Amino acid sequence: MSEKHDWQHLYMLLKLAEMGAYKRTAKISTEYLAGKLGISQQTASRYVIELERKGWIERNITPEGSLIKIEDAGTKELQKLYSNLKMLIEKSYPPSVTLEGTVFTGLGEGAYYTSKEPYRKQFTEKLGFEPYPGTLNLKLSGDYDIKTRMEIEAYPAIEVPGFKNEDRTFGVVKCYPAIIDNKVKGALITALRSHYDVSVLEIIAPVCLRKHLNLKDGNKVKVEIYSTVT
Repeated sequence: MSEKHDWQHLYMLLKLAEMGAYKRTAKISTEYLAGKLGISQQTASRYVIELERKGWIERNITPEGSLIKIEDAGTKELQKLYSNLKMLIEKSYPPSVTLEGTVFTGLGEGAYYTSKEPYRKQFTEKLGFEPYPGTLNLKLSGDYDIKTRMEIEAYPAIEVPGFKNEDRTFGVVKCYPAIIDNKVKGALITALRSHYDVSVLEIIAPVCLRKHLNLKDGNKVKVEIYSTVT
């Protein structure tokens, strides 16, 4: 079942709960349900049948109409919806934001950082993938994107501790899980020592994003960035 239909089923389940089918049995005709939802009776009937097949409701057809009760599986779906809404409303930051930037050729800092073994090892352990040596650099231009990028600094992040070698000290790197162009899982990284300001995104991934997504300088790329649970 597609995600689209899952949401339609969940909305139908919510309406059945509003009509008294939560923790009790309610007599609900598909004609009345269709009127409530502004859909055809045929469509309402189909959704009710699909909810029954999913095990979300119990339905008994009587001469007076359908007797419907939301089952435990349906109750769990409603509780999950409640928890998600509660989290969205009460959190001081969203679970994710999407930014759009323009691909440009960077200074090579990304390859320098990701090639360092202490960083590479921790990226792999904490992000769940070994990063390709280098970053995809995206320049933000819109006011919304730059403002949102600044807000991200306050979101919970995965922190990769810094280290020292014989030449210099390497600072902490903050990482935010991300999905690039709705296709590749990766992460936004922000190094405390960087020549870039907040108008630039540095993205790492387990593949070369330029080749994998067939990107060239000047191409627009969307990145969905996730806050993490502290």
